[in-house]
Amino acid sequence: MKYVSATFIFVILVCIYLSNSHVMILKKHKHQEVKALFTAAPHHSDKKFTASMTEGLPHPVKQYLLHVLPENYRFINTVRLQHNGKFKTGVGKDWTSITGEQYFTATVPGFVWRGNTSLFTAKDMYIENRGRLVVKLFSLIKVVDEKGPHIDQGELLRWLGESVWFPTNLLPSDNLSWDSLGQNKARMTFQHDNGEIYYDVFFNDNHEITRLETERYMEKNRKEKWFGELSEYRRINGIKVPTRIKASWDLKEGVHQYADFRIQQIEYDIPKAFP
Repeated sequence: MKYVSATFIFVILVCIYLSNSHVMILKKHKHQEVKALFTAAPHHSDKKFTASMTEGLPHPVKQYLLHVLPENYRFINTVRLQHNGKFKTGVGKDWTSITGEQYFTATVPGFVWRGNTSLFTAKDMYIENRGRLVVKLFSLIKVVDEKGPHIDQGELLRWLGESVWFPTNLLPSDNLSWDSLGQNKARMTFQHDNGEIYYDVFFNDNHEITRLETERYMEKNRKEKWFGELSEYRRINGIKVPTRIKASWDLKEGVHQYADFRIQQIEYDIPKAFP
């Protein structure tokens, strides 16, 4: 029994060592990826928002920007945030709890997102005009590693839609334009090296964006209608942003909601990873 007990203790110690080593490797990779993201977009903007920048925009877009951005607010260059929430891995699957952190560059499209559940870790990224999706079971066994034009399109759409968390990014520019679709609706179009993407954007009477709709690749050769629902706006760091986002596919067989995230922390212009 003593021999068995000693062996058991030895195995436990080895497992603890390997687990700690794996955590250190994951943290190292995270910092490398975030550094690569911010290095790929070195441009810095000292521009400030003024009401005159909204002239000529569709009425709901103008009212939204004036509502969420104070006069003379400096354009946001980088973003980092942490969230919790729940997630589904597929149609018909159960919800699982998830935590995550995400990093964005605004002047050049780019982001890195890492999500963690009790069973898997997921990583979405868009760096230097290329997207990638990686999923690992128990943080060790790679079960998904997707690249290609369909991933590029989806990740660029994610970056653009999640610009609601840094709304200076939604001002008109050489790449971004707005067109009216009615009293509380407008189309946002973004031109980029990988082509043109768009969102139909819905606004409420409080001048907040409540819904984003587009067509997005669900699989390599299959586009479906996608929509995000935004709510629970709060003023953070001087600007008003949604702190809850729900993501869904609108399929022939019905709506499949697969994500429900709540922002726990968001910070601007701190271009480094969380500890």
